[in-house]
Amino acid sequence: MNNEKINRRDFLKELGFVAGTTALLSSFPWLSGMAEDKRKATTGHKARIAVIGTGDRGRYLLNFLVMNPKAEVVWLCDNYEPWLELGRQIAPSAKTCADYRQVIDDPNVDGVIIATPLHTHLEIAGAAMEAGKHVFCEKSMARTLPDTLTMYQTHKRTGHVFFVDQQRLFDPVYLKAIEMIRSGMFGEIQGIKTFWNRNGDWRRPVPSPELERKINWRHYKEYSGGLMTELGCHQIQMGTWIWRELPERIYGQGGITYWKDGREVEDNVGVMYTYKNGKRMSFDSIISNQFYGLEEQIMGNLGTLEPEVGKYYFEKTPPMPGFLQMINNIEKDIFSSVSFAGPSWDPEIARKNHGEYIIGKKRDFLDGTGFTVDAFVEAAITGEQPPMIAEEGYYATVLSLLGLQAIEEKREILFPEEYRIDYL
Repeated sequence: MNNEKINRRDFLKELGFVAGTTALLSSFPWLSGMAEDKRKATTGHKARIAVIGTGDRGRYLLNFLVMNPKAEVVWLCDNYEPWLELGRQIAPSAKTCADYRQVIDDPNVDGVIIATPLHTHLEIAGAAMEAGKHVFCEKSMARTLPDTLTMYQTHKRTGHVFFVDQQRLFDPVYLKAIEMIRSGMFGEIQGIKTFWNRNGDWRRPVPSPELERKINWRHYKEYSGGLMTELGCHQIQMGTWIWRELPERIYGQGGITYWKDGREVEDNVGVMYTYKNGKRMSFDSIISNQFYGLEEQIMGNLGTLEPEVGKYYFEKTPPMPGFLQMINNIEKDIFSSVSFAGPSWDPEIARKNHGEYIIGKKRDFLDGTGFTVDAFVEAAITGEQPPMIAEEGYYATVLSLLGLQAIEEKREILFPEEYRIDYL
C-alpha cells in the first residue's frame, strides 16, 4: 500500500506524459480530472464519502480513501457485523449502520462507494443517484442485462457522477500500452487472448450454515454471474478499448468440472468474441490450475503486448551477438554430417525474446484501483462526469453477461441491438 501511495502522487509521470497535455487527454479523456490544474483547483476541498459494503473489496477501497486528503469517510454500511467491525478499524471516525438507506437519506453525503454483492448494485446505486449522490460501483455493474441498462440510463437521466471500477482505465501500464498500440508500433491488432486462472475453491469460511449464501454469494446464480462477471469483466473490456467496436457474435462453454461442492456457477469457462473482418478476443478461466495465472496477450502483426507482465515484444528480435553467431555456426558444422531420425535438428540460436518494459521499468504498484478511487474523489468534489468511464463499465458488463448467456444457453449469441448505447 505504501508503494501505491507514493506512485499515486506521480500518476501522470508514470505514463511518461506531462500532466494535462492535449495528446494525453485526447487519447484518454477520462483522465481530465487528474490533470494538474484540475487537481490544484480542488485543493482544500473534501468529498464526504460513504462506503456501502465493507467486505474484502470494500475494505480494499476504503484503504485508498483514508489516504486521500480530499476525502472524508463519513459512513460505513454493512449488514454483516464482523465485516463492519473490520471497516471501523480502518476508518474509526465514520458513522456505521446496517441499512444503506440510512446513508442515502443523509444530506451530508456527497458520494457513495458500493462494494456489495452483484445482485444488489442496481437497487443501491439507483437509490443513491435518485437521492443526488455521486456513485462509484464495483464491477460488474449489475446481475442482468436489463438491470445494467437501467443503471446506465439512471446515471444519464440524473446527471450524477458514475464510476464503474474498471481499474485498467487508470493503470499507467495499460494506458501506455494503449497509447503504443494506437501509435501503430505493433501493426494491426488481430487477436486478443485473455485468461485468468486460479487454484482454489473461491470459498470463504462460514461461521454458521445459514450464512452460506450471504458470505459465498459468488457461488450462486441468483446473486452472481460467476467467473464471467467477477473476473472476465476486467479483461473483456480490452476489445472495446482497443478496437473501438463491439463484437458481432459470442460463443461460450463452461461447466463445473472440479469443485463439485454445491456451487451453481461454473469453475471452468471459455468464451470467444468475434468482430467484423474476423478479429477475435477470447476469455478463459479455470480455477483448479493457476500455472498460467492472469494475462492479456494483445497480438499485432508487428508485435505483442502483455500488460499484466508489463512487457511488449516485437516479432523481429535484434540480431544475436557476433560471438554467439560464431558458436552456432561451429555447432552446425559439427552436427551437419550427423544423421538424426525425424525432423531436421537445428541448434539453439541464442536469441530469446525477453521483451521490453512498457513504462520502462518493472511494475512497482498494485494496479489502477487507487488512481480510480482518487479520480472519483476529484469528480465528487467538482460534480463533473469524466468521459467514457460509465460507458466502458457498461459494455464490460454487457459483454460479460452475454458471454455467460452463451455458456448457459449453449448457443451463438448475436449482439442484441437493444443494449447498444450511444458510445461505439
